[in-house]
Amino acid sequence: MRHRTYALYLIPSGLLFTVVIGAPFAASVLLSFTRWQGIGSPTWIGLENYRRLFQDERFWQSFEHNLVLILAMAVIPTLLGLVLASVLFDFVGRFYGPRTASGLRAAFYLPQVLPVAVAGVVWTWILNPTAGALNAILESVGLPGQDWLGDESLALPSVGGILVWLQIGYPVVIFMAGLQRVDPSLYEAAEIDGAGWWRKFRHVTLPQIRPEIFVVLLTCTIAALKVFGPIYVLTRGGPGGATNVPSYFSYQNFFQKTQVGYGSAIATVLTLVIVGVTFLFLRAQNRGEEPS
Repeated sequence: MRHRTYALYLIPSGLLFTVVIGAPFAASVLLSFTRWQGIGSPTWIGLENYRRLFQDERFWQSFEHNLVLILAMAVIPTLLGLVLASVLFDFVGRFYGPRTASGLRAAFYLPQVLPVAVAGVVWTWILNPTAGALNAILESVGLPGQDWLGDESLALPSVGGILVWLQIGYPVVIFMAGLQRVDPSLYEAAEIDGAGWWRKFRHVTLPQIRPEIFVVLLTCTIAALKVFGPIYVLTRGGPGGATNVPSYFSYQNFFQKTQVGYGSAIATVLTLVIVGVTFLFLRAQNRGEEPS
């Protein structure tokens, strides 16, 4: 009887999941087996969209670009976040007080609060090739300005740098929260043994906040795989497709080319990739938590 009562509380969330996620995903999967321009009746073509997809060089290039964005949104912010959180917690908090550390933590987190559209417009101004602040600074010290978002060789690294700035606050906040649960006696024992900051960081901090590291890497990797807003605001996938990613490539086929079935196939493959990556992360985390 008690289990039936608990099940009643799952009904609202189950309905919400079905309406918001389950039903749209099922519809997208069904559409991926059709040829449809958004009007009229879809034509069933089986696996034709998937055959075309795996032969489409632009699709594979978009995933290559996604690997760069995983580096910018997951790997680099995680590494920098670990160092910054440790410095704020161990050094700034100890010598300058918790208020100073909290203020700096909030400053790092501020880009996460800004709407993506606002941040994108501001960075577009900063990186403007003719009147941007970055080129003005470079030219003031005798260096040539660049077309940061208009040059095919610079556009993707420029977008990656912006995404590092946008993402860095999230791991800092998560890791600082994780550091608060670490037993201070572990650091005291390490100091008694003569361990410096780096050895304490390597042998105490990293093992103790391992769950938080997995959470940050997983969520940031998923965010990088499905990134859309920054690409839409900054480059629209250009120049010449140099910053195109699967989510934006799917959007182009859905709404710009009205190839709904093909866009659905791209979205379906991207979803399966995200599910697979999530499974691998969770499996690695469970293995790491198993007693040796």
